[in-house]
Parts: sequence; C-alpha cells; structure tokens
Amino acid sequence: MSNSTPDISIVIPVLYEADTIGSTLEHVRKIDSGGLCQVIVVDGDPGGGTIETITGNDVMALVSRPWRSRQMNAGAAAASGGILLFLHADTLLPDTAISDIVRVVRGGSVGGAFRLRFDSNRLVYRIMSGFVTIRSRANRLPYGDQAIFLRRDYFQEIGGYNEIPLMEDVEIVRRIRRLGGRLTILDTAVRTSCRRMESEGIAKRVVQNWLISTLYTLGVSPEKLVKYYTEDYRR
Repeated sequence: MSNSTPDISIVIPVLYEADTIGSTLEHVRKIDSGGLCQVIVVDGDPGGGTIETITGNDVMALVSRPWRSRQMNAGAAAASGGILLFLHADTLLPDTAISDIVRVVRGGSVGGAFRLRFDSNRLVYRIMSGFVTIRSRANRLPYGDQAIFLRRDYFQEIGGYNEIPLMEDVEIVRRIRRLGGRLTILDTAVRTSCRRMESEGIAKRVVQNWLISTLYTLGVSPEKLVKYYTEDYRR
C-alpha cells in the first residue's frame, strides 16, 4: 500500500437499494475522513436503478450481472486498494473500521470480518447476534453481512468468489481456512438492518437460513438451493 493509492477498496453489491444506498455512502464518507478508501458500488440491475440515485463524484459505479458473487468479483477487478472490503448495502461499519482493518492486515492476517449487531434492541436480535459472534470466533467462519475483508493480492491468488447464486460467503471463508489463511474476527461490530427479517417474519428467515446452511453443508448445490428462496435472499 502506498500514498498514491487507497488503502482500502470498499465494494458494495446492490440490487434495488435506492432507498438505502445514500445513507450507507454517507456513513462511509463520515468514517473515512482521511480519504483512505475507494468506494465501488456494483449494481445487479441492468438498468442501474440503484447507482443512478448516487450523488457525488467520489464513488465508482458499475453494472454487473446479478448475484452478489458476480458483483463483488466485478468490483474487486476494478479496485485499486491493497485491501478489499465487501460491504452489504444495508450494513453500517463501526467508526474505527478503517484503522481496525489496516491494523489486522498489517499484523499478518489475510483478512477478517467484524462482530455482527442488528439495528434493533429486541431480545431476539441480541440473541441472534450473540450466537453469530460465538460461532464466527469459534470456527473463524464469518458471514457476508459481517463485512468480510481480504488483502487484494490474496483474493486474486485464491481466485476470488466462486460465482454461485448464494452461499458465496461461506464458500470463500471455508476455502481460505482449507488453504491455511488466517482470518481475524474484530471486537468492533457492524450494524446491519433487520428490515427484511421483519418484513418476511423472523421465524421464517431463521428457518430459511438454518436450512440452507445445513443443506449446503450436506452437499446440496447452491444452484438447487436458490430455487427455494425468496428474491430478496438472492440479492
């Protein structure tokens, strides 16, 4: 990493996120007061419905075929930062995210992720976020909504995301573990929206997530699993 290029490229895959992307970008600008980040928003809508709402000239806007895996690979291919941070459009980074990430990577890890917190104080969400924290720290297998970050050279070396319709986050972190890469789970937390869980029903979404994870672990392909999930999940 040098002074002539950003330390971190933040890749944000979006699909029908016009109501959300503005606040997410404003938060990124707020925490990146030192200008260490390149921000790339990759729209899975061929018409660019989300990126056409972005204001300012400090964001690289791209269009890609849908599926987060494809969108994130497209963003990574256009990135110039030494570190890639993959951020969901409905997730806000902690205020210390930039320094936390740089510290982890300079400390020898190939990447990492944050602790997960929902934007609700309801007990059910506190229990869920606590469970995810325990799980990710125990087995070093974070989910995508924990804002996974990786050294760009390492990401390229392992071939990026497998372009599958879902479970791309689980697949890549398992692959990293098999290859002996070290991921660090930070103590600081991202804050992710529970809007979709609220709209679909908490129980339904929890069962869906558990079922797809279990079936994927048992060897069912993402191409088969995606047929049984809502369009929102495929984003």
